[in-house]
Amino acid sequence: MRTGISHPPDRTSYGRGIWAHILRDQLDVTEDEFWKCVKEGEKPDRGVPPVPAESLPADLVHLLIAKVGLPEAEVAQMTREVAIARLQRFWTGGG
Repeated sequence: MRTGISHPPDRTSYGRGIWAHILRDQLDVTEDEFWKCVKEGEKPDRGVPPVPAESLPADLVHLLIAKVGLPEAEVAQMTREVAIARLQRFWTGGG
């Protein structure tokens, strides 16, 4: 998490209002989420889907879509083994 607010020039601490502004408008977190991130390293949910435990390599996905002609949604559902087998079948002329 990053903020655009610098430290006050006289090294005083922030007032309650500016602290609430930073959390709400710049960091987009609650105070509890902020401190959980600081103390436990747990990042707040930003709506980014988690990376699957076994994701396909980007070049394999590209080949299946661009060369084999499979729809992206179909490739997204494939396991690594199925994707590799499908590409091998394409390369050996099996379609």
